[in-house]
This record gives sequence, C-alpha cells and structure tokens, in this order.
Amino acid sequence: MTTRDQDRAGARGSRAPGPLSAPYRLVTVAVIALITIIAFEAMAISTAMPVVAADLHAVKSYGLAFSIMLTAELLGTVLSGLWCDRRGPYQVLFVGQLLFALGCVVAGLAGSFAVLLVGRAVAGLGAGLNVVALYVVTGRVYPAAVRPRVFSWTSAAWVLPSLVGPPIAGWLTTTFSWRWVFLVVLVPVTATFVIVVQQRSALDGAVLRETTAPADLAAERRVAWLGLAIAVAAGLFQVGAERLVPFSPVALGATLVGLVGVVAVYPRLAPRGTLRIWRGLPATMLSRLLLSGTFNGAVAFVPLMLVAERGLSPTLAGAVLTIGALGWSAGSWVQGNQTLADRKTELVTAGGACLAGGIALMAVVAAAGLHWLVLAAGSVLMGLAMGIATSSTSVLTLALSPVEEHGRASSSLNLSDVLGAVLGISLSGAVFAGLHDPHGSDVHVFALMWAVLAVIAAIAIVSGRRTRV
Repeated sequence: MTTRDQDRAGARGSRAPGPLSAPYRLVTVAVIALITIIAFEAMAISTAMPVVAADLHAVKSYGLAFSIMLTAELLGTVLSGLWCDRRGPYQVLFVGQLLFALGCVVAGLAGSFAVLLVGRAVAGLGAGLNVVALYVVTGRVYPAAVRPRVFSWTSAAWVLPSLVGPPIAGWLTTTFSWRWVFLVVLVPVTATFVIVVQQRSALDGAVLRETTAPADLAAERRVAWLGLAIAVAAGLFQVGAERLVPFSPVALGATLVGLVGVVAVYPRLAPRGTLRIWRGLPATMLSRLLLSGTFNGAVAFVPLMLVAERGLSPTLAGAVLTIGALGWSAGSWVQGNQTLADRKTELVTAGGACLAGGIALMAVVAAAGLHWLVLAAGSVLMGLAMGIATSSTSVLTLALSPVEEHGRASSSLNLSDVLGAVLGISLSGAVFAGLHDPHGSDVHVFALMWAVLAVIAAIAIVSGRRTRV
C-alpha cells in the first residue's frame, strides 16, 4: 500500500491508526530508538565536554568538539537526501549506523584532542545520513494523518535523552571516565542495527526509482559536490573563527572564505528564496536554521559556564540541561495536540519568541550574577520553544512537498538544522576563544555571547509568520 492509499484509507476511517498499530509498530520502534541514541550522544557529550577539554588540554577549542561533528553532518545530510530518493532509506541507515558507531569508538579511545575531533567527524557523517533517512521513512511509511504524532514521538525521543543523558554522563565521567560516555552507545546501536536489517522492505517502501536519467544523474552529482563545498566552507569558518585572537591573517582569511562559501552554496541546496524569506517552504527552512543555530550556540556553553564560573559538578551542570528538557517535552506535547494541527505557523512564531526570551534570560543571569536556578528557567523556556517549533517545521516541510521529493525536502530541512547549529556554535566559540581569560573570569564573555544569540533568535518570529502559504 502506497502512502497515498494509506492517506485515503485513513480519511475513510473514523480515526487514523496510531504509530504503534500493527502495520507500523516495528518501524516506529526502529525510528524512535535510533533517534534516542543519536540524541543521547549529543546531550551526554555536552555534559562531559568540560572534563574532556580539560583532560586533553583544549579548553580554548571547546566549541570545535561540537561544531566539527556538525560540519561532517552537513555532508551526510546532503548525500542522504540524494541516496534516499534513488535507493530508499535502508542502505542509508545501514551505512549511517556503522559510521556513527565507528566515530564513537574513535572518540572514546582518543589520546589527543585531534583524534577526538576525527572521531566526532566520523560520527557526525553517520548521524547526518541517519537523521535524513528517518525523515524519509516517516514520509513514506506513515499516512499524513499519523505524521504529526510520529513527529511528536520523535521529538520526545530527543527529550528523553535530554532527561537521562546528562545525569548518566555526569555519573560516568566522575565515577569511571569520560571515555565511557562515547563507548556506552555501542550496545543500543547494535540493537537498532538488527531492527533496521529486519525491516528492510518496510523501510524502503514502494517509491523507488528503477533507472536514473543522465540529466538527473548529473544534477545529483552537482548536489553532492555542493554538499562537499558547504561542509568545507563551514569547516573553514569554524576553524578560522576560533583562531582569530590573537590576530592572524590566515585565520581571518579562512573565516571570510568560509562565510562567503556558506552564503553562496546554501541557497543552492535550500528552496529558492530561503534567505529572502519567501512564503511557505523557504520561510520554513530559514526558521529551522535560526532556531537550531541560536539554541545550539547557547546551550553548548551552559555546562562550561556552570562548571567554570559557578563551581557546579558535571552532574549538577548536566541536571540544568535535564531541567530544560522538561520544557522541550511540554512543547512537543503541545505541538502534537490535534486541535493545533492547522496552526503550525503560529507554533513556529511562538517558538521564536520563547527562544529569544530564554536566551536573553540566560544572558541576564550571567551579567547580573543571578542564581544558577534562574538560568535553568531560561533553559526551560528555550526547550519549550524547540519542542513546539522544530516538530512544526518538520510537519510543514512534508506537507509542502510531494512524496517523491520528501528525500530532498527532508535533506534541505536537516541541512538548515545542522548548518544553523554549526554557525551558532562557531559564533559562540569564536566569541569565547577571542575573549577567554585563562587566568580570570569569563562571565562577561557568556553574557555577550548569549545576548547576541537572543537578537538573532528574534528573527525567527518574522520568518515563522511567513511559513503560512
């Protein structure tokens, strides 16, 4: 049964089948489990990274541990969309899981910060392949009436690791070693790998291209080269920006070339008019980029600020991220409410406003020396914003795209998500690296960093309103 047939069947019934109904149960388990693993790795590493950076003598380069993975994820994102549209998502998930596991092993066994970055890059490439493929699975397997619930569940799959990941990572780091934070994911990855192999026919579905015309093949090769170009440009930007202080002409040149490359290539991979905030799909993509960039740029430095400036333990600093995840969980639940099924535009707009307010509150906490629990309140507000807005942009993307282009549209959405995170963390990392005082306090650095990100997040209020067609 094709997705279109499922849509008609769902419309005839009084109620669409749920994600755990018999036709979708095992696929749903595979999707949720894999997202949970990727999310756990992301949130757990955020908690452990202050200790990792200190142990490997790389505090100044703290932000690179996050942004280098996201840069590799950019390439995986672009390649995944093409691969899924040609061959289906099964092959992509097969290779993506292997790369993700390999990268975690390399990072967990790293004896230097450079080796750790290599592992993060390999894991990022695998994550990029996986995440886009899971979007395609959602578009092909589930009828339209079920997708909002699926996205609500996948959003919750990001939330659960946010609740348990930081405490577990803090406990592993303080009781054993930060290396186990990377290595512990191998067991669940093995389990999801088995499920994916068993569900190959269900994952690939019926929408496959038997042959590819030469013109289509040339276009796909062009997109692949563009994906490589934007990954290289983003890499140049983040590495150069992190080394601007003390002043270096080489670092400045790398930063400018990288920024120009990103601005030149991204519009060719996103829907036309994205940077000009055209209505519909373009505004949806830009909203996702702004949300991801400002959220990730802000939250990546929360554990470092709490550990270095407030003297909290890694476990307690991770608990602040856990508290913020409660907001994400609440936002995800709100987004999945059927009464709001036709109000995704309002949800994206509200998400932009909440995100700007939450980041601004964190800047005030840093500048005024308020209690760290107030910062936790800002984290909750940020989580609420992401819970209601990111799933809404996912639903809008599939609704505004024909099923045969779900791979490319999902690739563009995830590209916007990852590129935003790279730029946001690179911006934060550049500010921190440039103003970091190894012998004094960095309170003013965190305040400035978060204030700038709050202003940028407010732009999502405008772009969110234009997601309505």
